[in-house]
Amino acid sequence: MKSTRYYSDKQETFVAKKLGGRKQINSGATPFYKGDVIMENVLIECKTTITPKLSFSVKKEWLKKLESERISMRKNYSALVFGFEPNGNQYCIISLDLFNKFIKMEKTLMEEE
Repeated sequence: MKSTRYYSDKQETFVAKKLGGRKQINSGATPFYKGDVIMENVLIECKTTITPKLSFSVKKEWLKKLESERISMRKNYSALVFGFEPNGNQYCIISLDLFNKFIKMEKTLMEEE
């Protein structure tokens, strides 16, 4: 069986490529560079599993830490990305405020068409 680090690295590479971001060095475990994937205005934390799961528990401490790191990295937004199985679909957890911005932006785009 491959290590958790193997699957984490694979997930982070996939997310960075998919979103046009870049992987952080050492998964953000350095004093100044936090998160797993970084974009111009977004800090992303990735959580992976090495075996398929029917459920995935999100810990409040992950979201609080991500918010703190977002502020220290001076990013406008953050997201937690996870999957239920290695190499499966990936899902994002974002704040309701950010989701609301997406909804408003979508409405504006639809009205322009």
